Amino acid sequence: MTGRIGSTARYHLELLLRSHAWLPPFLAYVLLLVIGVTVGDPLLGGLGLGAGALLPVSAWFVRGVLAAEPSASRACLVAVAGPVRVHLGALLAALTVPLVLAVGQVVALGWTSGPVADPGAAGRPETWAALLAGLLASVVCALLGVLAGALADRPVLTRGPYGIPVALTLSALLLVVPVSPANAAVRGLVAAARTGRVAVPWVELLLAVALLAAGCAGVVALAGRRPE
Repeated sequence: MTGRIGSTARYHLELLLRSHAWLPPFLAYVLLLVIGVTVGDPLLGGLGLGAGALLPVSAWFVRGVLAAEPSASRACLVAVAGPVRVHLGALLAALTVPLVLAVGQVVALGWTSGPVADPGAAGRPETWAALLAGLLASVVCALLGVLAGALADRPVLTRGPYGIPVALTLSALLLVVPVSPANAAVRGLVAAARTGRVAVPWVELLLAVALLAAGCAGVVALAGRRPE
């Protein structure tokens, strides 16, 4: 089963790249970073912005992956591999791109940023600790963004026009609700920029993985009952 899921994930990833559906969310993310972060800014603040912006962008990638495949092609693939494997492969492909972006933005910000924390911070955190915290926070946001995208598209929502506002609403809630792992991870980076004390968001990462696993299990089970 794992081999088939990997094959369908590669297939969906190739479709996404060939359809250029990855380009709008990628450019939007780069534009947000260019506008929000200036060369020489404190590293932790930039990492917080980069992580938070990745959540709605990750949801956008899910929509791009699911929309990239023609209906006839999807029907053939479902007949061969089954709806559960096909949908799980699509979600795995959608997660791959924001994870790559997470690594890329941490490397870029680590290269172009100035001091690790704000000038008035009491502590002097290590660069490696800030980069690790920023990377894990970005992964947390990527995981929850994929969850938001999965819940806002087929087979959960069968009417396309509602998908975008639902995805945006879920993304905003995951960013602003205090109990959300994404909110806690981003808030930790912002607080670390002020205080100079970095807390690596391991707990938030575990919670995000658990939430994504539970959400995707429900979504793929629904895909099995609602074959397209």
